[in-house]
Amino acid sequence: MLNIVLFGPPGAGKGTQSENLIQRFGLIHLSTGDIFRANIKGETELGKLAKKFMEKGELVPDSVTISMLESEVDKHPGAKGFIFDGFPRTSAQASALDAFLLTKSSTINCMLALEVNEEELRTRMLNRARTSGRADDADPGVIQNRIDVYNRETAPVAEYYRLQGKFVGINGLGSVDEISDRLCDAIHASLKSH
Repeated sequence: MLNIVLFGPPGAGKGTQSENLIQRFGLIHLSTGDIFRANIKGETELGKLAKKFMEKGELVPDSVTISMLESEVDKHPGAKGFIFDGFPRTSAQASALDAFLLTKSSTINCMLALEVNEEELRTRMLNRARTSGRADDADPGVIQNRIDVYNRETAPVAEYYRLQGKFVGINGLGSVDEISDRLCDAIHASLKSH
């Protein structure tokens, strides 16, 4: 089973790149953002709870996030593997994911981190708000808070995977195809080394 953590700040292109990796490797894409939005739209109890945090640009608590994610993984018992997009966001979540995957006799193969500077991130999110109707990307204050929360609370999870020898930094600038090729090269290298 191939399990990839696709990592990077908001607006780095994780969703776009996930689509390409799904097609190339036959993986199931699990985006915590999409899972949260589906629960919010469906007005589930977890969705209502998640919405309160998301509206302020804050991280949803680990227990809520992990419960949602485990239930999504369990829906795909025959999967070739998963792309975890937007998860884990904390070292505690990374540890919980490792423990959960162990119960499935699996593990994370690599963390691919899209690296994009803050100015480019702000530009991409404002453009995304105009083109995709993502209201959470329209407010520059919320955008900056999301970037700050990422830098403060999420970026340290990279160290968790770095210590396991699974962290790979990927230049997130360039064309979609150029970035996809970099990601695929990193995945192939990871598969050879394990």
